[in-house]
Amino acid sequence: MNVFEQLGLSADTSAVLDRLGFEKPTPIQEQAIPLLLESDPTDFIGLAQTGTGKTAAFGLPLLELVAEDMRATQAIVMAPTRELGQQTAQQLKSFAQDNPVLNIEVVYGGSPINRQIQALKTPTQIIVATPGRLLDLIRRKVVSLADVRYVVLDEADEMLNMGFKEEIDDILSHVPEERAIWLFSATMAPDIRRIVSTYMQDPKEVQVEAHVKTNTDITHQYVVTKAANKMAAIRRFLDYDPSMRGIMFCRTKRETQQIADKLTNLGYSVEPLHGDLSQGQRDTAMRRFKSRSMQLLIATDVAARGIDVNDLTHVFHHTLPDQLEAYTHR
Repeated sequence: MNVFEQLGLSADTSAVLDRLGFEKPTPIQEQAIPLLLESDPTDFIGLAQTGTGKTAAFGLPLLELVAEDMRATQAIVMAPTRELGQQTAQQLKSFAQDNPVLNIEVVYGGSPINRQIQALKTPTQIIVATPGRLLDLIRRKVVSLADVRYVVLDEADEMLNMGFKEEIDDILSHVPEERAIWLFSATMAPDIRRIVSTYMQDPKEVQVEAHVKTNTDITHQYVVTKAANKMAAIRRFLDYDPSMRGIMFCRTKRETQQIADKLTNLGYSVEPLHGDLSQGQRDTAMRRFKSRSMQLLIATDVAARGIDVNDLTHVFHHTLPDQLEAYTHR
């Protein structure tokens, strides 16, 4: 019996994890998985930062608890952004690779809803969704919550920061009483506490300290300049190393688009990534970025969540974040 089986996971799931290269559980996985595998639906709070292995912490128990022979939707996973939702669904599908009967779909705004409606005509046990699109599909009677037994709120604090409070309330008020809510968040902000007190009963809680793993081979530099001269400073970096491949983080969607437009007009190979773009535009930006056909992706923090890329040479902070964890995540 290996370490994942000792947590209560099946031998089949453990074999998949072995093929995927999982050697040992992270702290959040080690503490959460045994609690979530309990037979009765258990409300749960997991306080952990991004990058701590949260998806496997809730995803692996979810795959074990969902009844694959039941055609109805039994689990909803809500995520703040399209990119994070896509990444979560991809990971869940990789964990379920030996289970062809289990169907997992991801739905999100900014993409044609008719295509998603068509996909959901196939019995779907697990739906990963952004709150707005999920609520739209519920109102259209495409998605039924009648048999939902598990609701996962992934990065709940980010969803609330993005203004999804009403959508989350609407969705949670319609799920059956006999269900479990698994809430994952980096913080216990007042809005999070309100969700806990309103919708959860005696939740079990796990908190993982923010030991954020940082790269040791990064050189940190800063430029002291007036705001009016920022663009000139950015251009000097781009001109000095035309082979660079990096991400520039901005605070707002407007700032992101303005910088991308200015650099594009000046002849630089860049793409913006923010929430006001269509899904097609976002997909094109990511394709170009991953294929190394541009120098710089200019993104908001929220839009960049869920992006997994290697071999970056530079990370620019056009404006610094408010929290150290956000800086490290960047």
